[in-house]
Amino acid sequence: MPTPHRRLSDPRELNALAHPVRMAIVEILSISGPLTATELAERLDETPANCSWHLRKLAQHGFVVEAEGGKGRQRPWQVPGLGFRWDDEHGSASLEERRAAQALSEVTMGRAVDRLRESQQRLPEEPEEWRAAQANTEMVAWLTADELREMNDAISAVLDRHVERLTDPAQRPAGSRLCEFVSWGVPTYFPGVDPA
Repeated sequence: MPTPHRRLSDPRELNALAHPVRMAIVEILSISGPLTATELAERLDETPANCSWHLRKLAQHGFVVEAEGGKGRQRPWQVPGLGFRWDDEHGSASLEERRAAQALSEVTMGRAVDRLRESQQRLPEEPEEWRAAQANTEMVAWLTADELREMNDAISAVLDRHVERLTDPAQRPAGSRLCEFVSWGVPTYFPGVDPA
């Protein structure tokens, strides 16, 4: 499994990234970068000035760096590596770190849910092969902590199978599209249901 580019624990870093526009910039640069503030603005329906401001904030924390080949307003930006890891429930973390990590998790998952909704709205426009290929899955199961860890590890291994295609276009098969999988394996709390 690939190792995330960076482990985040500083509340200032977590808070800097926990903004929808900044997260969108990092996502787009991860998928399509390097891009200028103007190019990002066109994709995000933002102003170039707003994107420039957010790029500078991201650069202060090393989330983006200037790419080669630009000058002035035509400076392209890129991410220095792919992936972040943070813990929003780490027992030894400070309250400030836990709150900042939770805020980042909420922004990240909220953006994923928004993309799911958009995909569902566009479903009737998709070719039959793409309508048949997509799925939504939800389940609950009685598991031990070891079994939960094992399932999460197995799901991560499957999700990481084609990760190199994100950065290497030559690895992408003809007809492939950018697809998203979101997974979480957590203890859940139903009213009146106690651990076995």
